[in-house]
Amino acid sequence: MSIRSFLFVACFTASFFTAFLFQNSGDTCIGADGGVTGNISGSKVSAASLPVLKSAEAMVNNLLLPQGGLTDTAVIDVMKRIPRHRFVPPQYQQQAYWDTAISIGSGQTISPPYIVAFMTQQLNPKPADKVLEIGTGSGYQAAVLSLLVKDVYSIEIVEPLGKQAEKRLNGLGFNNVHVRIGDGYKGWQEAAPFNSIIVTCSPDAVPQPLVDQLKEGGRMIIPVGERYQQAFYLCKKNGGKLQKERLQQVLFVPMTGEAEKQRSQDKDTQDTSNSRLTNGNFEKRNADGTPAGWHYVRNVTLLEPDAAPFAARFSRKKPEKVDGQTVPAALSQMLQGFALDGRSVKMLHIEYGLCGEKVVAQQGAVMTPTASLLFYDENRRQITMIPLGRSTGTFGWKTVSQDIPVPPQVREAILLLGLPLASGQIDVREVKIK
Repeated sequence: MSIRSFLFVACFTASFFTAFLFQNSGDTCIGADGGVTGNISGSKVSAASLPVLKSAEAMVNNLLLPQGGLTDTAVIDVMKRIPRHRFVPPQYQQQAYWDTAISIGSGQTISPPYIVAFMTQQLNPKPADKVLEIGTGSGYQAAVLSLLVKDVYSIEIVEPLGKQAEKRLNGLGFNNVHVRIGDGYKGWQEAAPFNSIIVTCSPDAVPQPLVDQLKEGGRMIIPVGERYQQAFYLCKKNGGKLQKERLQQVLFVPMTGEAEKQRSQDKDTQDTSNSRLTNGNFEKRNADGTPAGWHYVRNVTLLEPDAAPFAARFSRKKPEKVDGQTVPAALSQMLQGFALDGRSVKMLHIEYGLCGEKVVAQQGAVMTPTASLLFYDENRRQITMIPLGRSTGTFGWKTVSQDIPVPPQVREAILLLGLPLASGQIDVREVKIK
């Protein structure tokens, strides 16, 4: 699955969902589905000191299934069989079976396994199906689909990645995957119609060529929405028209090519000198109970005290030994992206309330961040990652307040709340950015 580095979003995210991956290389990015990869400025935690899983089966059993939501036994079985380490660069092999995005070069990422499984499951894949994928990336998503359907047609707009993925897939024996270099907005007319379509970047609206190429009764999973407020939509074609079901909030990079040319200026060109968060007090909720405006919400409880502000509770267990392997605990996090122009904004002030209980930093760290701010340039390349609210132990409510210089090349940012490098529990309330 390929996405312009933002992650972001897109990567994306996120979940994207989303997850922290701290590496010594300093190569930091956000995937299309929210998975965050990279290093924190000043962090002394090395990848060698963090938990390692050595097989896809261990990853699925210990990291993916406990999150809930994965019920298709065929998809689960295939996720256990695909060797994800064959789809990531050698320097990231240790993180291959983490539920996180990983850089694959050319400003792109391989999406977190949970996002891959979730999107695949929404297609309800059948052995006789023909599937169109927009965004080949490393070829991992295509490999998963290839064991579930008859043929996969995958389009990648970044030529070096597309060629590498095609060679990799052929070498691994995934001979029913067909790769083309081109603009995914236009689809693959010669191979249409498709039983299902999976899209890994976000347009303002579903591209009409993809609607036309989707078979009657077919399904499409696609992130749609404004730049920083998007959602997965499961689309079903009925009578030539799409019936759309909103699934969950996500944060993917915008679809490029023709979609970028057509993108409405009032949506995608924002006032980047007036940066602000949506729902920083967590009072607004989605239909599923998650906080509106926040993405890749994982293991977060929203608290509603009678006489105090709303708060978000993040809880994470310590890594455990399972069958001789150290298994990292499930993530507890959420994130939000926003526009930010370093040419006009020289300083950013971040403030939030924080309390904690039994917060223990992972091996190699004295203190642990409770939030992180990530800056990106106009090409969505990560500039720096700044840890906020470093804490440990048990402590009552306090105010985290920090002024952060904004580099002039910054064009957007992501604020991530949670415990990426620690176990324990923290409560966060009244998050403000000025």
